[in-house]
Amino acid sequence: MTNENPDPLAERKRIIAGRNRAMALVLLGLVVLFFAITIAKMS
Repeated sequence: MTNENPDPLAERKRIIAGRNRAMALVLLGLVVLFFAITIAKMS
């Protein structure tokens, strides 16, 4: 049985970090969207 990654904890941290970055991008996108909608409604 061969294991490509001898440290499963490091792999898990890498996956979680990637998920955190994706979630941050989604939240940033929503903030920009709400900001754009607000600006459009004001004008």
